[in-house]
Amino acid sequence: MTIAALFKSIPLATAMIETFERGYDFKKLRADLIAGLVISLVALPLSMALSIAVGLPPQNGLYTAIVAGIVAALLGGSTTQVSGPTAAFVVILAPIVAEFGLRGIVWCQILAGVMLLVLGITRLGKIITYVPHPVTTGFTAGIAVVIATIAMNDFLGVHASTAGHWPEKVWALLSHIQETNFITLGVGLTAFVIMIGLPKIAPKIPSAIVGIAFATVISVILSHMGINIDTLASRFTYTDLAGTTQHGIPPYPPSLHIPGLSADPIFALPSLEELRLWLMPAMVIAALAGLESLLSATVADSMAGTRHEPNAELNGIGLANVASGLFLGIPATGAIARTATNINAGALSPIASTFHALLLLLYMVSLAPLIGYVPMTGLSALLIVTAWRMSHAKHCVHMIKTAPKSDVAVMLVCFFMTVMIDMVAGVVAGVVLAIILFIRRLMMATEARLHLAQNNGTAYALPHDTMLYHIDGPLFFGTASDAFARTEFLTHQATHIVFDMTMVPLIDVTAMNVLEEIIEEVQEAGRQVTLCVSQENKKRLKRRLPAAMLEKIAFFSSVPQALGQHH
Repeated sequence: MTIAALFKSIPLATAMIETFERGYDFKKLRADLIAGLVISLVALPLSMALSIAVGLPPQNGLYTAIVAGIVAALLGGSTTQVSGPTAAFVVILAPIVAEFGLRGIVWCQILAGVMLLVLGITRLGKIITYVPHPVTTGFTAGIAVVIATIAMNDFLGVHASTAGHWPEKVWALLSHIQETNFITLGVGLTAFVIMIGLPKIAPKIPSAIVGIAFATVISVILSHMGINIDTLASRFTYTDLAGTTQHGIPPYPPSLHIPGLSADPIFALPSLEELRLWLMPAMVIAALAGLESLLSATVADSMAGTRHEPNAELNGIGLANVASGLFLGIPATGAIARTATNINAGALSPIASTFHALLLLLYMVSLAPLIGYVPMTGLSALLIVTAWRMSHAKHCVHMIKTAPKSDVAVMLVCFFMTVMIDMVAGVVAGVVLAIILFIRRLMMATEARLHLAQNNGTAYALPHDTMLYHIDGPLFFGTASDAFARTEFLTHQATHIVFDMTMVPLIDVTAMNVLEEIIEEVQEAGRQVTLCVSQENKKRLKRRLPAAMLEKIAFFSSVPQALGQHH
């Protein structure tokens, strides 16, 4: 077996394999390098801003973008996907960081990466995509509201608490609103206006890096005038190789740590109690990472005319999360906005994402002192812009106006639960409500009609002693009791009852139990029972019904056959 065949059977690295199978030349490399440059300028400030938003230093976000950007691209299943830290993760990562610290978030993402690998290797990639669209729309909009609220602290220059749920965050912010630093706000607004307005004038220029650059220049000028505002250097510190505390971000590449062997206590092997505490957060991270990666890959396919391999994508993002954790990064997933920018910049292969990650490493190593001048309010402005774009406000309004009321209800419930509690509560509530409403629609779609010789509404000639009971639609726990109304069978004197279930696509155990009870009552009354069912449902019923009962039942595949009318 060749290496390519081995990777395809796992599945792993399918996008890279297909890239070289189609042929890769210098012209394509040039296009990928240009796209990688553009994406690196977008990812640089955003990676730091997202790391700060979850309660960690900016370098952890850069480590994630560097490591995950390379691993997911080279080993994943999407040609143009860009992976790294994303805004959707902020809401679920911030509480984990607050409770368990960097050690907890590192191990949670390693566990999540293993879970994603299991899903990918067992080829269960499509299961994650079974989340209804109103649910994804609702929790994404809810996350956007929470992120914007968190970002307002540094945007206004206040120091309100970000602990608790959204109402507590808002109350804390309002309680400190009188402390607003208007100079800080002015710098943030400048960056915000540039980030919002520049794409309308020059869409190909990375507005994020331009806005951050302007805010940084203003911050430096203000500093020389004796007016200081919070910057990365004033807010964050690190310990250099000599053991001295320095301000800003470390000018070093991320270091690999081996659990159990590393001297860093973060990578000490976890106890069973720690694993128990981290299991649920890890499952949430895995679910969101898998879902967002596959959604982003789907968006990329529609934009670039490509086709991703979902199981390989899960394997790629799973390995990316394991690797990111080992390099002290935070959880990563496919980034829809960066992926779209990558495609618009001309990316043709996973090499573009790989190059963007390498450029981020270069920026970190060579420009760390300059990056320290970036004002916190500028990064907050970027978070607010990101929140606005991910909210898809216009799409939500359009959905409220045009979608079925049941879908709107699911979206709104998911939105409010995400905002008021958290994303997990929002998704669970949305999915449960969507299932309930789906069952209700199925119940409404199932019909049962009784036909006798004297009121025959069918095309069949019914003998006077025959009752035809037609059921159209699925038979399950929600429809069984209404579909089989006992009074319909006991009040008529027909000696032959034909159950026409040829239009029943499925029948569950509940429905089979009810049917068994009906047949038992009918047979005890001395009546003949005939079942017209599909071959699949016939097999299910023969496995379920008692042998003594089956001996007295006639099975046919159609009503004409059951009535002896062969034409």
